[in-house]
Amino acid sequence: MIAALSFCAYFAGMVYLRSFIFNSLFYLMTALVVMLLLPLLLLPSSVVRFVARCWGWLTARLLLIAGVRHRFQGDMALDQQVIYAAKHQSAWETIVLVGILRMPVTVMKRELLFLPLIGLFFLRAGCIAVDRAGGMRALRELRKAAVRHWRHGRSLLIFPQGTRVEPGASHGYEVGVFALYDATGLPVVPVALNSGHVWPRNSWTKRPGIVDVRFLPPIAPGLSRKVFMGELERQIEAGMAAIDTPHEQQRETTG
Repeated sequence: MIAALSFCAYFAGMVYLRSFIFNSLFYLMTALVVMLLLPLLLLPSSVVRFVARCWGWLTARLLLIAGVRHRFQGDMALDQQVIYAAKHQSAWETIVLVGILRMPVTVMKRELLFLPLIGLFFLRAGCIAVDRAGGMRALRELRKAAVRHWRHGRSLLIFPQGTRVEPGASHGYEVGVFALYDATGLPVVPVALNSGHVWPRNSWTKRPGIVDVRFLPPIAPGLSRKVFMGELERQIEAGMAAIDTPHEQQRETTG
């Protein structure tokens, strides 16, 4: 019993220590990236996106310090123009995933544009900012922006539930993803992931583990809103169930 308690205390201490090292290096790196971006904001947006990709790649490398690894399954469709519809559980998606996907145009809430300096980066990177309280007007603006980027040959990334959803929690799917699908005629690649298990929302601690990311079969253009939304939710939630099962089993074993 004493040995088990000692091991648990040691493990918890190592988690906090590794999280401290990761966070210290991550925020230092982020500060340097922001300072580097300031003069680069005057250059073409492709330069800003390249720096952001480097930031995401370095973050993924730093996460190894905290014992976090990554596992990707399925076709990322990097050689095609698509819409990625991804689960959103933590900041990991907005830093690491976007870099892995080669900086697709990301749909985000408008409030993020008001973040000091980072908001300027979002603008220069070509992100689509949505007023979540804007109703139909916001949907019309979203469609126009999506078509504009589609004509420039860029893929898009949207979090169809409209917010971060903790592992195991339920939340409805918003119609914004259908607006992109309907306006552009692009196939949608559903993405299931479990980043919230290792990078919890609003948590300083980074937990050792694997970020599983599954790129699911694409949904072809032309479906009705009801059929499309049902198929998207079915695919993502089935993928989430498969990813979360090992975590649930581990929790039952250790709990």
